[in-house]
Amino acid sequence: MAKKQQNSNEDILSLANNLRWELGVDFHDTVIESIYADASRIARKTVRTQGEKPAYNWDFKIDRIVTSRWLGFPIMFLLLALVFWITVSGANYPSGLLAGLLIDSLHPVLKNGATAIGMPWWLSGVLVDGAYLSMAWVIAVMLPPMAIFFPLFTLLEDFGYLPRVAFNMDSLFRRAGAHGKQALTLSMGFGCNAAGVIAARVIDSPRERLIAILTNNFSLCNGRWPTQILIATIFIGGAVPAHWAGLVSAGAVVGIAVLGIFFSLVVSWGLSKSVLRGETSAFSLELPPYRPPRILQTLYTSLIDRTIFVLWRAIVFAIPAGIVIWLVANIHLGDLSLAEHFIQWADPFAFFFGLNGVILLAYIIAIPANEIVIPTVLMLTVLSTGLSGMGEGAGVMFELNSVTDTENILRAGGWTLLTGLNLMLFSLLHNPCSTTIYTIFKETHSAKWTLVATLLPIVLGFIVCFFTTQVWLLFFSHR
Repeated sequence: MAKKQQNSNEDILSLANNLRWELGVDFHDTVIESIYADASRIARKTVRTQGEKPAYNWDFKIDRIVTSRWLGFPIMFLLLALVFWITVSGANYPSGLLAGLLIDSLHPVLKNGATAIGMPWWLSGVLVDGAYLSMAWVIAVMLPPMAIFFPLFTLLEDFGYLPRVAFNMDSLFRRAGAHGKQALTLSMGFGCNAAGVIAARVIDSPRERLIAILTNNFSLCNGRWPTQILIATIFIGGAVPAHWAGLVSAGAVVGIAVLGIFFSLVVSWGLSKSVLRGETSAFSLELPPYRPPRILQTLYTSLIDRTIFVLWRAIVFAIPAGIVIWLVANIHLGDLSLAEHFIQWADPFAFFFGLNGVILLAYIIAIPANEIVIPTVLMLTVLSTGLSGMGEGAGVMFELNSVTDTENILRAGGWTLLTGLNLMLFSLLHNPCSTTIYTIFKETHSAKWTLVATLLPIVLGFIVCFFTTQVWLLFFSHR
Protein backbone atom coordinates (compact mmCIF):
# COMPACT_ATOMS: atom_id res chain seq x y z
CA MET A 1 0.00 0.00 0.00
CA ALA A 2 2.87 2.35 0.91
CA LYS A 3 4.60 1.49 -2.35
CA LYS A 4 1.40 2.25 -4.27
CA GLN A 5 1.11 5.65 -2.52
CA GLN A 6 4.77 6.37 -3.29
CA ASN A 7 4.20 5.60 -6.97
CA SER A 8 1.17 7.92 -6.99
CA ASN A 9 3.19 10.77 -5.49
CA GLU A 10 5.95 10.20 -8.02
CA ASP A 11 3.37 10.37 -10.82
CA ILE A 12 2.09 13.72 -9.51
CA LEU A 13 5.63 15.12 -9.24
CA SER A 14 6.40 13.86 -12.74
CA LEU A 15 3.26 15.56 -14.10
CA ALA A 16 4.21 18.83 -12.37
CA ASN A 17 7.73 18.67 -13.78
CA ASN A 18 6.40 17.99 -17.28
CA LEU A 19 4.05 21.00 -17.01
CA ARG A 20 6.90 23.19 -15.81
CA TRP A 21 9.12 21.97 -18.67
CA GLU A 22 6.50 22.33 -21.40
CA LEU A 23 4.99 25.65 -20.26
CA GLY A 24 8.22 27.23 -19.06
CA VAL A 25 6.75 27.93 -15.59
CA ASP A 26 7.17 26.44 -12.18
CA PHE A 27 3.76 24.92 -11.39
CA HIS A 28 4.39 24.86 -7.63
CA ASP A 29 5.55 28.48 -7.52
CA THR A 30 2.62 29.63 -9.68
CA VAL A 31 0.04 28.14 -7.32
CA ILE A 32 1.76 29.60 -4.25
CA GLU A 33 2.04 33.04 -5.86
CA SER A 34 -1.66 32.96 -6.76
CA ILE A 35 -2.63 32.15 -3.18
CA TYR A 36 -0.41 34.93 -1.80
CA ALA A 37 -1.82 37.39 -4.36
CA ASP A 38 -5.41 36.61 -3.28
CA ALA A 39 -4.44 36.91 0.39
CA SER A 40 -2.74 40.23 -0.27
CA ARG A 41 -5.80 41.57 -2.11
CA ILE A 42 -8.11 40.58 0.76
CA ALA A 43 -5.71 42.04 3.35
CA ARG A 44 -5.56 45.38 1.54
CA LYS A 45 -9.35 45.63 1.77
CA THR A 46 -9.77 44.50 5.38
CA VAL A 47 -6.54 45.26 7.30
CA ARG A 48 -4.70 48.52 7.85
CA THR A 49 -1.58 49.27 9.88
CA GLN A 50 -1.49 51.76 12.73
CA GLY A 51 -1.60 55.33 11.47
CA GLU A 52 -2.57 54.28 7.95
CA LYS A 53 -5.53 56.13 6.45
CA PRO A 54 -8.30 53.66 5.59
CA ALA A 55 -9.12 53.21 1.91
CA TYR A 56 -12.58 54.41 0.96
CA ASN A 57 -14.68 51.37 0.04
CA TRP A 58 -17.95 52.31 -1.63
CA ASP A 59 -19.33 48.75 -1.47
CA PHE A 60 -18.74 48.58 2.27
CA LYS A 61 -20.30 51.99 2.88
CA ILE A 62 -23.40 51.16 0.84
CA ASP A 63 -23.78 47.75 2.48
CA ARG A 64 -23.68 49.32 5.94
CA ILE A 65 -26.85 51.17 4.91
CA VAL A 66 -28.83 48.75 2.71
CA THR A 67 -28.18 45.70 4.92
CA SER A 68 -28.43 47.43 8.30
CA ARG A 69 -30.89 46.17 10.87
CA TRP A 70 -32.86 49.42 10.97
CA LEU A 71 -32.64 50.72 7.40
CA GLY A 72 -32.39 47.49 5.37
CA PHE A 73 -36.11 46.64 5.33
CA PRO A 74 -37.44 50.19 4.82
CA ILE A 75 -35.06 50.71 1.89
CA MET A 76 -36.05 47.35 0.44
CA PHE A 77 -39.77 48.09 0.65
CA LEU A 78 -39.30 51.62 -0.74
CA LEU A 79 -37.32 50.30 -3.73
CA LEU A 80 -39.88 47.59 -4.45
CA ALA A 81 -42.70 50.13 -4.04
CA LEU A 82 -40.87 52.42 -6.49
CA VAL A 83 -40.54 49.56 -8.99
CA PHE A 84 -44.26 48.75 -8.62
CA TRP A 85 -45.25 52.40 -8.98
CA ILE A 86 -43.14 52.84 -12.13
CA THR A 87 -44.57 49.60 -13.50
CA VAL A 88 -48.22 50.44 -12.83
CA SER A 89 -47.96 54.12 -13.81
CA GLY A 90 -45.75 53.50 -16.82
CA ALA A 91 -47.95 50.68 -18.12
CA ASN A 92 -51.16 52.72 -18.18
CA TYR A 93 -50.41 54.61 -21.40
CA PRO A 94 -49.04 51.73 -23.52
CA SER A 95 -51.80 49.45 -22.21
CA GLY A 96 -54.32 52.05 -23.33
CA LEU A 97 -52.71 52.26 -26.76
CA LEU A 98 -52.69 48.49 -27.18
CA ALA A 99 -56.29 48.24 -25.99
CA GLY A 100 -57.30 50.97 -28.40
CA LEU A 101 -55.54 49.24 -31.29
CA LEU A 102 -56.39 45.60 -30.61
CA ILE A 103 -59.84 45.97 -29.03
CA ASP A 104 -61.41 49.29 -30.00
CA SER A 105 -60.09 49.39 -33.59
CA LEU A 106 -59.16 45.91 -34.78
CA HIS A 107 -61.96 43.97 -33.09
CA PRO A 108 -64.77 45.81 -35.01
CA VAL A 109 -62.81 45.39 -38.25
CA LEU A 110 -62.56 41.64 -37.70
CA LYS A 111 -66.23 41.46 -36.70
CA ASN A 112 -67.34 43.35 -39.80
CA GLY A 113 -65.00 41.26 -41.96
CA ALA A 114 -66.51 38.05 -40.60
CA THR A 115 -69.99 39.37 -41.41
CA ALA A 116 -68.89 40.46 -44.90
CA ILE A 117 -67.65 37.00 -45.86
CA GLY A 118 -70.84 35.36 -44.59
CA MET A 119 -69.35 33.68 -41.51
CA PRO A 120 -72.09 32.21 -39.26
CA TRP A 121 -72.82 34.36 -36.20
CA TRP A 122 -71.82 31.61 -33.79
CA LEU A 123 -68.48 31.01 -35.51
CA SER A 124 -67.80 34.76 -35.58
CA GLY A 125 -68.67 34.88 -31.89
CA VAL A 126 -66.36 32.00 -30.97
CA LEU A 127 -63.40 33.19 -33.03
CA VAL A 128 -63.65 36.99 -32.86
CA ASP A 129 -65.62 37.77 -29.67
CA GLY A 130 -64.16 34.80 -27.81
CA ALA A 131 -60.70 33.65 -28.88
CA TYR A 132 -59.40 36.91 -30.38
CA LEU A 133 -60.80 39.23 -27.72
CA SER A 134 -59.34 37.12 -24.91
CA MET A 135 -55.93 37.14 -26.59
CA ALA A 136 -56.18 40.90 -27.15
CA TRP A 137 -56.99 41.57 -23.48
CA VAL A 138 -54.05 39.47 -22.33
CA ILE A 139 -51.61 41.26 -24.64
CA ALA A 140 -52.93 44.74 -23.81
CA VAL A 141 -52.95 44.23 -20.04
CA MET A 142 -50.01 41.85 -19.58
CA LEU A 143 -47.34 43.00 -22.04
CA PRO A 144 -46.66 46.61 -20.88
CA PRO A 145 -46.26 45.82 -17.15
CA MET A 146 -43.94 42.89 -17.84
CA ALA A 147 -41.92 44.91 -20.35
CA ILE A 148 -41.34 47.49 -17.58
CA PHE A 149 -41.08 45.32 -14.47
CA PHE A 150 -38.66 42.67 -15.74
CA PRO A 151 -36.03 45.15 -17.04
CA LEU A 152 -36.20 47.09 -13.75
CA PHE A 153 -35.92 43.88 -11.77
CA THR A 154 -32.99 42.70 -13.91
CA LEU A 155 -31.25 46.07 -13.46
CA LEU A 156 -31.44 45.65 -9.68
CA GLU A 157 -30.09 42.13 -10.12
CA ASP A 158 -27.17 43.25 -12.31
CA PHE A 159 -26.39 46.19 -10.03
CA GLY A 160 -25.95 43.74 -7.16
CA TYR A 161 -28.85 44.80 -4.94
CA LEU A 162 -30.99 41.63 -5.11
CA PRO A 163 -28.42 39.51 -3.20
CA ARG A 164 -28.73 42.15 -0.46
CA VAL A 165 -32.51 41.56 -0.46
CA ALA A 166 -31.86 37.84 0.08
CA PHE A 167 -29.41 38.74 2.84
CA ASN A 168 -31.99 40.93 4.59
CA MET A 169 -34.79 38.36 4.27
CA ASP A 170 -32.66 35.33 5.15
CA SER A 171 -33.44 35.40 8.87
CA LEU A 172 -37.22 35.52 8.26
CA PHE A 173 -37.23 32.66 5.78
CA ARG A 174 -34.80 30.62 7.88
CA ARG A 175 -37.18 30.89 10.84
CA ALA A 176 -39.95 29.73 8.51
CA GLY A 177 -37.85 26.68 7.57
CA ALA A 178 -37.25 28.00 4.06
CA HIS A 179 -34.24 29.28 2.14
CA GLY A 180 -33.09 32.90 2.12
CA LYS A 181 -33.02 32.92 -1.68
CA GLN A 182 -36.80 32.45 -1.61
CA ALA A 183 -36.91 36.23 -1.19
CA LEU A 184 -35.60 36.52 -4.76
CA THR A 185 -38.22 34.16 -6.17
CA LEU A 186 -40.90 36.01 -4.17
CA SER A 187 -39.79 39.32 -5.67
CA MET A 188 -39.74 37.87 -9.18
CA GLY A 189 -43.29 36.61 -8.60
CA PHE A 190 -44.50 40.20 -8.32
CA GLY A 191 -43.82 40.44 -12.05
CA CYS A 192 -45.15 36.99 -12.96
CA ASN A 193 -45.65 33.91 -10.84
CA ALA A 194 -44.52 31.63 -13.67
CA ALA A 195 -41.22 33.53 -13.81
CA GLY A 196 -40.98 33.31 -10.00
CA VAL A 197 -41.40 29.53 -10.18
CA ILE A 198 -38.61 29.28 -12.74
CA ALA A 199 -36.42 31.56 -10.59
CA ALA A 200 -36.62 28.95 -7.80
CA ARG A 201 -33.87 27.10 -9.67
CA VAL A 202 -31.36 29.27 -7.79
CA ILE A 203 -32.18 27.26 -4.64
CA ASP A 204 -30.01 24.12 -4.48
CA SER A 205 -32.01 22.19 -1.87
CA PRO A 206 -34.89 20.26 -3.56
CA ARG A 207 -37.05 20.55 -0.42
CA GLU A 208 -36.61 24.31 -0.07
CA ARG A 209 -36.96 24.84 -3.80
CA LEU A 210 -40.32 23.04 -3.65
CA ILE A 211 -41.45 25.27 -0.76
CA ALA A 212 -40.54 28.35 -2.82
CA ILE A 213 -42.52 26.99 -5.79
CA LEU A 214 -45.60 26.14 -3.72
CA THR A 215 -45.75 29.57 -2.08
CA ASN A 216 -44.85 31.82 -5.01
CA ASN A 217 -48.50 32.33 -5.90
CA PHE A 218 -48.81 34.54 -2.80
CA SER A 219 -46.79 37.17 -4.67
CA LEU A 220 -49.25 39.58 -6.28
CA CYS A 221 -48.40 39.20 -9.98
CA ASN A 222 -48.92 42.01 -12.49
CA GLY A 223 -52.09 40.33 -13.81
CA ARG A 224 -53.77 40.91 -10.44
CA TRP A 225 -52.64 44.51 -9.87
CA PRO A 226 -55.36 46.03 -12.14
CA THR A 227 -58.07 44.17 -10.21
CA GLN A 228 -56.64 45.28 -6.87
CA ILE A 229 -56.29 48.90 -7.94
CA LEU A 230 -59.78 49.14 -9.48
CA ILE A 231 -61.61 47.50 -6.56
CA ALA A 232 -59.61 49.48 -3.98
CA THR A 233 -60.41 52.72 -5.81
CA ILE A 234 -64.14 51.98 -5.98
CA PHE A 235 -64.87 50.41 -2.61
CA ILE A 236 -61.99 51.25 -0.23
CA GLY A 237 -61.33 54.76 -1.51
CA GLY A 238 -65.04 55.37 -1.86
CA ALA A 239 -65.58 54.64 1.83
CA VAL A 240 -63.45 57.57 3.02
CA PRO A 241 -63.50 61.34 2.36
CA ALA A 242 -62.44 62.30 -1.16
CA HIS A 243 -59.17 63.97 -0.11
CA TRP A 244 -58.05 60.71 1.52
CA ALA A 245 -59.34 58.37 -1.20
CA GLY A 246 -56.14 58.09 -3.26
CA LEU A 247 -53.87 57.51 -0.27
CA VAL A 248 -56.20 54.99 1.37
CA SER A 249 -56.68 53.08 -1.90
CA ALA A 250 -52.93 52.87 -2.49
CA GLY A 251 -52.41 51.79 1.12
CA ALA A 252 -55.00 49.03 0.72
CA VAL A 253 -53.26 47.63 -2.38
CA VAL A 254 -49.83 47.75 -0.70
CA GLY A 255 -51.40 46.10 2.35
CA ILE A 256 -52.65 43.22 0.20
CA ALA A 257 -49.15 42.79 -1.28
CA VAL A 258 -47.57 42.75 2.20
CA LEU A 259 -50.25 40.29 3.32
CA GLY A 260 -49.11 38.03 0.49
CA ILE A 261 -45.55 38.07 1.87
CA PHE A 262 -46.95 37.23 5.31
CA PHE A 263 -48.90 34.25 3.93
CA SER A 264 -45.81 33.11 2.05
CA LEU A 265 -43.85 32.97 5.31
CA VAL A 266 -46.67 31.31 7.27
CA VAL A 267 -47.35 28.64 4.64
CA SER A 268 -43.60 28.04 4.21
CA TRP A 269 -43.38 27.46 7.96
CA GLY A 270 -46.38 25.11 7.88
CA LEU A 271 -44.96 23.07 4.99
CA SER A 272 -41.50 22.88 6.56
CA LYS A 273 -43.03 21.55 9.80
CA SER A 274 -45.29 18.98 8.14
CA VAL A 275 -45.16 17.39 4.69
CA LEU A 276 -41.82 19.00 3.78
CA ARG A 277 -40.11 18.60 7.12
CA GLY A 278 -36.33 18.87 7.11
CA GLU A 279 -33.31 20.83 8.17
CA THR A 280 -32.82 24.28 6.70
CA SER A 281 -29.76 24.17 4.48
CA ALA A 282 -26.78 26.39 5.21
CA PHE A 283 -27.01 29.61 3.25
CA SER A 284 -23.59 31.01 2.45
CA LEU A 285 -24.18 34.12 0.40
CA GLU A 286 -21.31 36.06 -1.09
CA LEU A 287 -22.40 39.63 -1.70
CA PRO A 288 -21.11 40.55 -5.15
CA PRO A 289 -19.55 43.97 -5.76
CA TYR A 290 -21.81 46.73 -7.04
CA ARG A 291 -21.35 47.20 -10.75
CA PRO A 292 -22.97 49.20 -13.51
CA PRO A 293 -25.77 47.23 -15.20
CA ARG A 294 -25.24 45.86 -18.71
CA ILE A 295 -28.11 47.52 -20.55
CA LEU A 296 -28.18 45.40 -23.74
CA GLN A 297 -27.89 42.12 -21.87
CA THR A 298 -30.54 43.31 -19.41
CA LEU A 299 -32.98 44.11 -22.23
CA TYR A 300 -32.37 40.77 -23.91
CA THR A 301 -32.72 38.75 -20.70
CA SER A 302 -35.83 40.57 -19.48
CA LEU A 303 -37.66 41.06 -22.79
CA ILE A 304 -36.81 37.86 -24.66
CA ASP A 305 -36.11 35.25 -21.99
CA ARG A 306 -38.80 36.42 -19.58
CA THR A 307 -41.44 38.74 -21.09
CA ILE A 308 -41.95 37.11 -24.49
CA PHE A 309 -41.63 33.59 -23.09
CA VAL A 310 -44.24 34.14 -20.38
CA LEU A 311 -46.55 36.18 -22.64
CA TRP A 312 -46.56 33.45 -25.29
CA ARG A 313 -47.56 30.82 -22.74
CA ALA A 314 -50.34 33.11 -21.46
CA ILE A 315 -51.68 33.66 -24.98
CA VAL A 316 -51.73 29.93 -25.68
CA PHE A 317 -53.91 29.37 -22.61
CA ALA A 318 -56.02 32.53 -23.00
CA ILE A 319 -57.41 31.66 -26.45
CA PRO A 320 -59.34 28.57 -25.25
CA ALA A 321 -60.53 30.57 -22.22
CA GLY A 322 -62.06 33.18 -24.52
CA ILE A 323 -63.90 30.46 -26.42
CA VAL A 324 -65.29 29.03 -23.17
CA ILE A 325 -66.38 32.49 -21.99
CA TRP A 326 -68.36 33.08 -25.17
CA LEU A 327 -69.91 29.61 -25.16
CA VAL A 328 -71.16 29.67 -21.55
CA ALA A 329 -72.73 33.08 -22.15
CA ASN A 330 -74.46 32.07 -25.39
CA ILE A 331 -75.48 28.42 -24.99
CA HIS A 332 -78.94 28.33 -23.40
CA LEU A 333 -80.77 25.72 -21.37
CA GLY A 334 -84.35 26.91 -21.32
CA ASP A 335 -84.57 30.65 -20.85
CA LEU A 336 -81.15 31.03 -19.23
CA SER A 337 -77.59 30.68 -20.51
CA LEU A 338 -75.13 28.24 -18.95
CA ALA A 339 -73.46 31.21 -17.25
CA GLU A 340 -76.73 32.40 -15.71
CA HIS A 341 -77.55 28.89 -14.48
CA PHE A 342 -74.16 28.62 -12.79
CA ILE A 343 -74.40 32.10 -11.24
CA GLN A 344 -77.82 31.38 -9.73
CA TRP A 345 -76.64 27.99 -8.46
CA ALA A 346 -73.37 29.36 -7.00
CA ASP A 347 -74.74 32.55 -5.42
CA PRO A 348 -75.82 30.97 -2.08
CA PHE A 349 -72.46 29.22 -1.70
CA ALA A 350 -70.52 32.36 -2.73
CA PHE A 351 -72.50 34.64 -0.36
CA PHE A 352 -71.32 32.38 2.47
CA PHE A 353 -67.79 33.69 1.72
CA GLY A 354 -68.80 37.30 1.05
CA LEU A 355 -68.53 36.84 -2.74
CA ASN A 356 -71.09 36.09 -5.48
CA GLY A 357 -71.62 33.65 -8.33
CA VAL A 358 -70.29 36.08 -10.94
CA ILE A 359 -66.93 36.27 -9.16
CA LEU A 360 -66.64 32.49 -8.85
CA LEU A 361 -67.51 31.90 -12.51
CA ALA A 362 -65.14 34.66 -13.64
CA TYR A 363 -62.24 33.10 -11.73
CA ILE A 364 -63.05 29.62 -13.03
CA ILE A 365 -63.17 30.51 -16.71
CA ALA A 366 -60.38 33.08 -16.38
CA ILE A 367 -57.88 30.56 -14.96
CA PRO A 368 -55.70 30.95 -18.11
CA ALA A 369 -55.07 34.64 -17.36
CA ASN A 370 -55.85 36.90 -14.40
CA GLU A 371 -55.81 39.84 -16.82
CA ILE A 372 -59.31 39.00 -18.11
CA VAL A 373 -61.01 38.75 -14.71
CA ILE A 374 -62.44 42.30 -14.62
CA PRO A 375 -63.68 42.28 -18.27
CA THR A 376 -65.29 38.90 -17.58
CA VAL A 377 -66.87 40.10 -14.32
CA LEU A 378 -68.38 43.14 -16.05
CA MET A 379 -69.73 41.05 -18.94
CA LEU A 380 -71.25 38.45 -16.60
CA THR A 381 -72.75 41.12 -14.32
CA VAL A 382 -74.47 42.81 -17.27
CA LEU A 383 -75.65 39.41 -18.51
CA SER A 384 -77.06 38.25 -15.15
CA THR A 385 -78.70 41.55 -14.18
CA GLY A 386 -80.12 42.33 -17.63
CA LEU A 387 -78.62 45.84 -17.72
CA SER A 388 -79.24 47.54 -21.06
CA GLY A 389 -76.86 49.80 -22.96
CA MET A 390 -73.77 48.26 -21.38
CA GLY A 391 -71.24 46.10 -23.20
CA GLU A 392 -71.46 44.67 -26.69
CA GLY A 393 -73.45 41.50 -26.10
CA ALA A 394 -73.33 38.16 -24.32
CA GLY A 395 -69.85 36.68 -24.17
CA VAL A 396 -68.12 39.90 -25.29
CA MET A 397 -65.70 41.04 -22.59
CA PHE A 398 -65.37 44.77 -22.03
CA GLU A 399 -63.99 47.43 -19.71
CA LEU A 400 -65.07 51.02 -19.16
CA ASN A 401 -62.85 54.09 -19.06
CA SER A 402 -64.99 55.58 -16.33
CA VAL A 403 -64.50 54.25 -12.80
CA THR A 404 -67.94 55.66 -11.92
CA ASP A 405 -69.64 53.66 -14.71
CA THR A 406 -67.81 50.53 -13.60
CA GLU A 407 -68.94 51.12 -10.03
CA ASN A 408 -72.55 51.54 -11.20
CA ILE A 409 -72.46 48.14 -12.92
CA LEU A 410 -70.98 46.42 -9.87
CA ARG A 411 -73.41 48.11 -7.48
CA ALA A 412 -76.27 46.98 -9.74
CA GLY A 413 -74.92 43.45 -9.31
CA GLY A 414 -75.30 43.74 -5.54
CA TRP A 415 -71.67 44.51 -4.70
CA THR A 416 -70.91 46.10 -1.34
CA LEU A 417 -67.78 47.16 0.51
CA LEU A 418 -67.60 43.62 1.94
CA THR A 419 -67.74 42.15 -1.58
CA GLY A 420 -64.93 44.42 -2.72
CA LEU A 421 -62.77 43.60 0.29
CA ASN A 422 -63.28 39.86 -0.13
CA LEU A 423 -62.54 40.09 -3.85
CA MET A 424 -59.21 41.77 -3.07
CA LEU A 425 -58.40 38.96 -0.64
CA PHE A 426 -59.60 36.26 -3.05
CA SER A 427 -57.58 37.84 -5.86
CA LEU A 428 -54.50 37.34 -3.69
CA LEU A 429 -55.48 33.89 -2.40
CA HIS A 430 -56.75 31.84 -5.30
CA ASN A 431 -55.39 29.20 -7.64
CA PRO A 432 -52.48 30.10 -9.92
CA CYS A 433 -53.17 30.89 -13.56
CA SER A 434 -52.81 28.05 -16.06
CA THR A 435 -49.43 29.37 -17.26
CA THR A 436 -48.08 29.11 -13.71
CA ILE A 437 -49.69 25.70 -13.15
CA TYR A 438 -48.05 24.38 -16.32
CA THR A 439 -44.71 25.89 -15.29
CA ILE A 440 -44.97 24.27 -11.84
CA PHE A 441 -45.50 20.88 -13.47
CA LYS A 442 -42.54 21.43 -15.79
CA GLU A 443 -40.31 22.39 -12.85
CA THR A 444 -41.44 19.70 -10.37
CA HIS A 445 -42.29 16.87 -12.82
CA SER A 446 -44.96 15.93 -10.29
CA ALA A 447 -48.74 15.93 -10.75
CA LYS A 448 -49.15 15.64 -6.97
CA TRP A 449 -47.21 18.80 -6.12
CA THR A 450 -48.81 20.66 -9.03
CA LEU A 451 -52.22 19.79 -7.59
CA VAL A 452 -51.10 20.93 -4.12
CA ALA A 453 -49.82 24.22 -5.55
CA THR A 454 -53.17 24.72 -7.31
CA LEU A 455 -55.53 23.86 -4.44
CA LEU A 456 -53.58 25.19 -1.44
CA PRO A 457 -54.07 28.92 -2.18
CA ILE A 458 -57.76 28.62 -3.09
CA VAL A 459 -58.58 26.65 0.09
CA LEU A 460 -56.76 29.30 2.10
CA GLY A 461 -58.63 32.01 0.14
CA PHE A 462 -62.05 30.58 1.04
CA ILE A 463 -61.03 30.26 4.70
CA VAL A 464 -59.83 33.87 4.87
CA CYS A 465 -62.92 35.21 3.05
CA PHE A 466 -65.22 33.22 5.36
CA PHE A 467 -63.44 34.55 8.45
CA THR A 468 -63.55 38.13 7.10
CA THR A 469 -67.27 37.81 6.34
CA GLN A 470 -68.11 36.47 9.80
CA VAL A 471 -66.12 39.22 11.52
CA TRP A 472 -67.81 41.81 9.31
CA LEU A 473 -71.28 40.50 10.10
CA LEU A 474 -70.45 40.35 13.81
CA PHE A 475 -69.40 43.98 14.01
CA PHE A 476 -71.40 45.72 11.27
CA SER A 477 -74.59 43.75 10.64
CA HIS A 478 -76.54 45.54 13.36
CA ARG A 479 -75.29 49.05 12.61
